[in-house]
Amino acid sequence: MSERDVDWEGAANARDLGGIPVIGTGAGASAVVPGRIFRMGRSEWLTERGWARARAAGIRTVVDLRNDVEQGRRDTDPRVGPDAVDGITFLTRPTQEAHDPDFTALCGPYMDSPKWYRENLRRWPEKIAAVLQAIADADDDGAVVIHCSAGRDRTGLIAMLLLQLAGAPPEAIADDYEQAVRGINAFHATQAHPREKPLTAAQENARVADGRRELLRALDGLDTEQYLRSAGVSSAAIERLRRRMLR
Repeated sequence: MSERDVDWEGAANARDLGGIPVIGTGAGASAVVPGRIFRMGRSEWLTERGWARARAAGIRTVVDLRNDVEQGRRDTDPRVGPDAVDGITFLTRPTQEAHDPDFTALCGPYMDSPKWYRENLRRWPEKIAAVLQAIADADDDGAVVIHCSAGRDRTGLIAMLLLQLAGAPPEAIADDYEQAVRGINAFHATQAHPREKPLTAAQENARVADGRRELLRALDGLDTEQYLRSAGVSSAAIERLRRRMLR
């Protein structure tokens, strides 16, 4: 485990955005503050003990980036009683339309590479704005976790925006994406019937290299603050996002 990984029983590809370096913020911070925003894969993978640890880490808001049709317990998921998540607010804020034929024609059944990040941003600014607004509006006294299915690309898209807004340099954002690629592949390798076939070491390294290259392309010329303003996110909400990450 890296210093940013979290040990919430059952959680896959879970880590703190805290510790990622930032520059030129004017807030006196040299890195994202730990314990404020986390990322992970499916929330249904957590056990009751996992949720207890997440609560102990301060999680009070879960922002689910999946569409409704993707949500819900599978037969292989642990059973979790309502008391385990008492006091945690769950929000559904999808980043894209389910089964959009044009987008599906580009990237397949789900977005699995930063190659499609800019297209996702172009098509659904109102959805992206709703995600960031939900994070901005979360209880200041609690932490937020964002997740999709694998915790890699839809989560990676939102993490990219948050980290650029905080002042993280492109290579640091690419490092975070690389950890997500390797993290979910390691999880799939432990499963008897994984949803994605685990990559070999050579395949994983190739995917990491391609993903880093595409993520840096997605960042090239991107101004997250201006994008969010154009999408209707207020200056006050943008400031709350920065404050959550840097103070």
